[in-house]
Amino acid sequence: MKYGPLGRSGLIVSRLCLGGNSWGAKGRRGWGKFDVDESRPYFRKALDLGITFFDTADAYNLGRSEEIIGETLMKLARRDDIVISTKVGLKMGDGPNESGMGRKHVMAAIDAQLRRLQTDYIDVYQVHRLDPHTPLEEMMDTLDGIVRSGKVRYIGGSTMPAYKFAQMVMISEWKGLARPICMQNLYNLIQREEEPEMNRLCLEQGVGLIPYSPLARGFLAGNRQREGGGATERAKNDTVVKPGTYRDCDWAVVDRLKAIAAARGATPAQIALAWLLSKPVMGAPIMGATSLDQLESAAAATAIALTADEVAALEQPYDFRPAPQG
Repeated sequence: MKYGPLGRSGLIVSRLCLGGNSWGAKGRRGWGKFDVDESRPYFRKALDLGITFFDTADAYNLGRSEEIIGETLMKLARRDDIVISTKVGLKMGDGPNESGMGRKHVMAAIDAQLRRLQTDYIDVYQVHRLDPHTPLEEMMDTLDGIVRSGKVRYIGGSTMPAYKFAQMVMISEWKGLARPICMQNLYNLIQREEEPEMNRLCLEQGVGLIPYSPLARGFLAGNRQREGGGATERAKNDTVVKPGTYRDCDWAVVDRLKAIAAARGATPAQIALAWLLSKPVMGAPIMGATSLDQLESAAAATAIALTADEVAALEQPYDFRPAPQG
């Protein structure tokens, strides 16, 4: 496993992050079957492979994902040896202040998250989603206060317009507040719309990328079928993906992944991860795993260095989607 700083910060993370959307999802998804007993071997395997970066959110299975980290990972590793990131902002209840980035909700949320995680501090605390009511100044001041309290070490953002994230960075600099060090956005070989604005902004501002869905819900592993479904449990049970979801250019990317993987004696998933890791703004892709073999395969991808020609071949078929209007 390789390690490096997350953005322009002193926080060192493994170049692969294990994501927790499936922890606590038992009974919720056909491919998410993990509770405490099922999750423990994955954390143990991740640690054995050198993965020290773990991501979750309060909204992942209404807090159960965070609870499982507290009940398993926190007992398997020394706290100072691992990096925990979590997120806040999505709906956690029916009350008017049980969602969003307002001071009341965020200050209540951080204490609840620390209890669930069974820790005194969170390494990276991310804005999961902005809300339409909270001024960015209030949100940034609240996050800065939590950092100064010692409950959080660093802050970051997740899916949002690039101009909003730029405003977050500017406010932090103008007011001398805690500055975002990372952005968790949707970015992979067949979803590259973040490149022109968000990724460029992050590169210029020294913000590390920790993209989610690096394999596009498993599509880039090369096991999906054009008519729908595929070989894995997720492919068979993924209700988000319908026939026609993927474009001709997406299938062309997969064909190139398979060709490069075959030439290198690797898997398409490993080549897709290696492509992400070749990007100068990359901190650590966040991957999920439904088998221990997937963890081993992903860890091996961190040792693959693609050539410029291979990168160009993978990128050439892509057709950028039109920017949304209005």
